[in-house]
Amino acid sequence: MADNNSPWPGAAAPAQESPASAQRLSAIRGEIDRVDQALLALFNRRAALSLEVGRIKAHASDIIFKPLREREVLDGLAARNPGPLPEEHLRAIWREIFSSSRALQRPQNVAYLGPEGTFSYFAGVEYLGHAARFHPCADIAQVFEEVSAGRCELGVVPLENSLQGTVGVSFDLFLKHEVFIQAELFSRISHCLLSDAPSLAAVRTVYSHPQPLAQCGGWLRAHLPNAGLTPVESTAAAANRAAGQKDAAAIGHGKLADMLGLGVLARRIEDEPGNWTRFVIIGPTTARTPQGGVVPRPTPGGHSGADKTSLLFTLPDKSGALATVLDLLARHGINMRKLESRPLRGQCWKYVFFADVESDLENPRHTGLLEQLREACTSFRILGSYPTGPQLDRMSVGEEESRQEQGI
Repeated sequence: MADNNSPWPGAAAPAQESPASAQRLSAIRGEIDRVDQALLALFNRRAALSLEVGRIKAHASDIIFKPLREREVLDGLAARNPGPLPEEHLRAIWREIFSSSRALQRPQNVAYLGPEGTFSYFAGVEYLGHAARFHPCADIAQVFEEVSAGRCELGVVPLENSLQGTVGVSFDLFLKHEVFIQAELFSRISHCLLSDAPSLAAVRTVYSHPQPLAQCGGWLRAHLPNAGLTPVESTAAAANRAAGQKDAAAIGHGKLADMLGLGVLARRIEDEPGNWTRFVIIGPTTARTPQGGVVPRPTPGGHSGADKTSLLFTLPDKSGALATVLDLLARHGINMRKLESRPLRGQCWKYVFFADVESDLENPRHTGLLEQLREACTSFRILGSYPTGPQLDRMSVGEEESRQEQGI
């Protein structure tokens, strides 16, 4: 029988705590308070060390973001973690610690495809942390321009989508700007229907970027067959457009609801659940080079921490030119994960190749191979060697609560 004082109809009455349980809970809360005080002291001690590092490196021109070092720390902590703290939580906590440490050393401006609330924004925040200063850009070209000109230290750029393929403009801009890949991450693209409308039945218009509208086409036809679909420049712009309208909704990231005070009428409405976007973090220099940089000390796995290299190259117009490059990589035991050609701007019927290989080609042991590759190519450029990125797929707090309420 439901408790008449319960705020939810049909909800079971809360169990009464016994005196022994109440006493134990009080003791546990006291212990948590003491642990929190100890953590506070340790965090401030770490912050002081970060400030000292910042003073020592005050006149250095290198990038504060060190993905190889951060990967080494995260992997080491995960390997030594006895639990019960889940590894996913550990990594999320330390990404924010890294973010705070970088900001204490030097304020870090990060360009991204805006406005605030886009999937690029949330991918950047999740990977680089909340302490970075995020600078919205009107388009991907401006992200590259901000980094290339030095106005932003880093940029977050979408490179390819698991369903729709590569983001061609990003590849083309690597040809135009002398910027390099520092790191990568894979972000799951999950769409929510955001609205101030009281129910699905009240929705008459749905706003979003053309891609989410297409990715949710089946769900929209099944659940909102009579609603008009209006494309706008971004998911964030769509959410702002829908805010305050009682008969409109937007498709976008679930966290937009928290930012704009919108309700969530439906979650994970994409037709294909396996929708991931690969983002790269770009910077004005390579994370390290074998000529001028310091090669990181090996990780417990026996390598530098970089296990992927991205390349741009053009080839002479002759038979077997591409086969020569592929054969060189194969003879050195290097697996190619991606190979794509793009038209070379300004030169009809000429192409540039973008490739990802599973190796740290900036390691000095590959010096001979790089010389051979440069000889075989008309032009050859390493865009960066970096660790394979994490797959970030975390539900917002609101989604977690919703699932708990539904008993999922």
